[in-house]
Amino acid sequence: MDKFLAMQTFVRVVEAGTFTKAADSMAMPKPTVTRLIQTLETELQTKLLHRTTRRVTVTPDGAAYYDRATRLLGELDELESSMSRAKASPRGRLKVDVPASLGMAVIIPSLPDFHARYPDIQLDLGVSDRPVDMVSENIDCVVRGGELHDQSLVARRIGDLYLVMCATPDYLKRHGTPQHPRDLEENHTLVRYTMPRTGQLKPIKLSKDGEEHEVLGRHLISLNDSNAYVAAGMAGLGVMQAPTFLVQDHISSGALDPLLTDWCSGPRPVYVVYPPNRHLSNKLRVFVDWIAELFATHDLIQQKCSLAMVAKRKPQVVEALAAEAAEQAAKAIAAAA
Repeated sequence: MDKFLAMQTFVRVVEAGTFTKAADSMAMPKPTVTRLIQTLETELQTKLLHRTTRRVTVTPDGAAYYDRATRLLGELDELESSMSRAKASPRGRLKVDVPASLGMAVIIPSLPDFHARYPDIQLDLGVSDRPVDMVSENIDCVVRGGELHDQSLVARRIGDLYLVMCATPDYLKRHGTPQHPRDLEENHTLVRYTMPRTGQLKPIKLSKDGEEHEVLGRHLISLNDSNAYVAAGMAGLGVMQAPTFLVQDHISSGALDPLLTDWCSGPRPVYVVYPPNRHLSNKLRVFVDWIAELFATHDLIQQKCSLAMVAKRKPQVVEALAAEAAEQAAKAIAAAA
């Protein structure tokens, strides 16, 4: 038996879900695939797959074998690449997990540049806010915002995220514009973000001239997905504290208004992280360098100041805001008279 071929076939069957799809993807007769798996199970003296008429699933032993086999095949692929043209053109499969908001707004739109540079790297990209187990899920690296909790991981800081308080103009017409963080607790409804790792509400902290304030106002909705969180704020469900890269375009267009712009929230670090026992292969190294370069130059990430966002608003939006401010001033003068 060709153990290497049998191992490749087993991995392909698991990923394809059926013997037929695996055979088609390998340009191999289905009976050959079946025979290789049966021989492998006999050789290992254990059952690797549960077979049904519709698909196959791995047994506990099969899951363990799949995990080790994919790592071994990946290392062999990397070895072959390093012996040929890997430094000039890295190749192979790379499994990466990124937060949903960063993935949708920043990373995925920039991937054509990555693939233009490295056309032989296949990216398996997980996009979600859920916590992942990098070792058990065989993930090469993750991109994460905020402080790291697992100090055993290797991390490279690649940038910072900045936050801004904001709400829709319609919401502010109904509830007024807050002038101090205390106003958010007394007169406003908040949209809150639930941290997927802990299930707890993410704190809203603001500071100004040495004064610090944690906003503890009421909320009608909390969400554990960053894109859904912004969607709730855009729906006028309350005031939110959102990353600038997610709301910059909405503020620039006038769909959202920045609030409490003289109150700051400290930047949140962004890291690319990989397990300490994971060999930093050439394909992983070029991805880490590429994403660090992306975060250092991307306009949405570099946007730090909500006032700068207002300056970037479309002329017609600026004119409308100026007209509204003039109308409010005229009303105030008339009331005072």
